[in-house]
Amino acid sequence: MNKSDKALIARAKEAAINVLLHNAHGPYKGLPRTAGWGYPEPYTRDLMISSLGILLTGNTELIKSLQKTLETIAHNQSPQGHIPSLVHDREDRGSSDCTPLFLIATALFRQVTGKKNFLEQTVRKAMRWMEHQSPTNRVLVAQLPTSDWRDEQWVLGYGLYVNTLVYAYLHLFGQHKRAAELKEQMGRFFVRSDRQNRHIHEGLVLPNKPYYAMWAYKVYRSERFDLLGNSIAILTGLASTSRARRIISWVETECRSMRKNGELAVNMPPNFFPYIKPEDPDWVARYAKYNKPGEYHNGGIWPFVCGFYVAALVAAGEHELAAKKLIDLTELVRPARVADVEFGFNEWIKAQDGVLHGEDWQSWSATMYLYAVACVEEKRTPFFDRIRRFSGK
Repeated sequence: MNKSDKALIARAKEAAINVLLHNAHGPYKGLPRTAGWGYPEPYTRDLMISSLGILLTGNTELIKSLQKTLETIAHNQSPQGHIPSLVHDREDRGSSDCTPLFLIATALFRQVTGKKNFLEQTVRKAMRWMEHQSPTNRVLVAQLPTSDWRDEQWVLGYGLYVNTLVYAYLHLFGQHKRAAELKEQMGRFFVRSDRQNRHIHEGLVLPNKPYYAMWAYKVYRSERFDLLGNSIAILTGLASTSRARRIISWVETECRSMRKNGELAVNMPPNFFPYIKPEDPDWVARYAKYNKPGEYHNGGIWPFVCGFYVAALVAAGEHELAAKKLIDLTELVRPARVADVEFGFNEWIKAQDGVLHGEDWQSWSATMYLYAVACVEEKRTPFFDRIRRFSGK
């Protein structure tokens, strides 16, 4: 990495902190806004993911804002333990990932601040809620379509992404035995026959492919690639070091191929591929308007997801590639769609032409950039290093 690259990254880091400070107080009860101008609401999942970068800054104002967010979430938790999708609105529920993300963010907040029993009752209720999300009364949890961060994408049953979050919070709260059980269950191969035997339970490992399936339920599954889920699997140690490197090699090879055939115009991977096309059996009619191939959740480029990918490269020991991808990510977060700023930290980009389509100054784009920079500069993955040690990596 040359001096010019380092100078650019330093400016981007400063800009990212400015984004977070700008977004720290919004119009809804003084809670953080999700994006600089486009999303004034405090979306729970965005802000919980943002905790990774916020807690690394050491910025008192940002950490106080995060504490207020967590406390407000606790106040609006359902009697059964479910965490709302909007921080301030206890009636806005239904997500599969907000509860595990809240548990992760709270555990990390405790680590950084030393407040060991922070929101203890809320945590206990949230864990009980998650236990009830397993249809077979095992550790793997299931979900309904469009209930995780992909509000326009069908993920049915045992989703990879949500279960990687469960694995992370189980280790963070010392439930290592349950985490090991989840890892064992995820590692089983798919049942490939038309009949499901009672004693055989589906897993998320694909025969003849290095990565984990996007989701599985009984004899049904999706073998398309989920970048976020697989990146977190690498970060948490669900994927062994050898599997992690095979996943990364596969991603880089596939991305080179997509760039050659015009399906990818940037140097970072799409959040999901191969894209679902109208002629495919998993195409949903609504995708034609909201989730076209290479767009949004159907293969759009999301900077916050790319931040997780850079971190996963570091976790796998691919430091040279991680440094290169950090520079690519820095270039990715520079353009703005509307705002007159040096770094736009936009929400998402169309894969085929690199055109911005999301909102500028997105908090999770800024925070995951900060997290990715810390990983590359320190050659470690803060918070996740500890989880991997528990995982035996």
